[in-house]
Amino acid sequence: MIKRIIHVVVVLMVFHQIGFAQDINMLVSNARKKLDKVSDYEASGKMKTNVAFLKIPVANIKLYFKKPGKLKLKSEKGVSFVPKGAMSINLNNLFSGNDFTIIDAGTDKVDNINVRVAKLLPNDDNSDMVLTTLYIDPTNSLIVKSKTTTKENGTYELKMKYGQFAEYGLPDKILFSFNTKDYKLPKGITFDFDDGTSNKAATKSEKPKKGEAEILLSKYIINKGISDDVFK
Repeated sequence: MIKRIIHVVVVLMVFHQIGFAQDINMLVSNARKKLDKVSDYEASGKMKTNVAFLKIPVANIKLYFKKPGKLKLKSEKGVSFVPKGAMSINLNNLFSGNDFTIIDAGTDKVDNINVRVAKLLPNDDNSDMVLTTLYIDPTNSLIVKSKTTTKENGTYELKMKYGQFAEYGLPDKILFSFNTKDYKLPKGITFDFDDGTSNKAATKSEKPKKGEAEILLSKYIINKGISDDVFK
């Protein structure tokens, strides 16, 4: 009798592991379905850029997206302070194609949310994306964090918090992290350097490796149509 019970438990564990592995594809698919509801959007909000060696003011911004992969960020100053190519790495564009392999990377926690971790490996050798890791809230089918490594534009990390537009997979808050070595000040734009000390040489050696852009979005206009001229 005991042997039979042990056998049943082992079988159930095996089937649980098989189901667990298969389930990651469904989780990714469910998160993608929310994003697929969006053909285009215009979002308004504010962006605070934190690069320790620069003083950059908080800016009012507009963010535009249009399928299959157009994205434009405009600030009141006419420039955006994030590395070149970085804003093209967004949740909508991650799923612009189907040519990737999904690997189950287990579980984790993001801001006290239990998440499942999926790694996306492109099958196309010419893809700029090397690897994307998604942290998915399985209860709400929302991607709360993503980390993408590219061939040309370094590694970027997004952390998202959701509110009234969660059904579309669109966040109210985005925390965007990037390597400051990839950061380039737009031509013609100058800001005060905040070195905090008179020893500039020492300050230069102590520059952090990461910068952050915090984007708070207060309004979305979804699927109302956007002219291609906006992205020129």
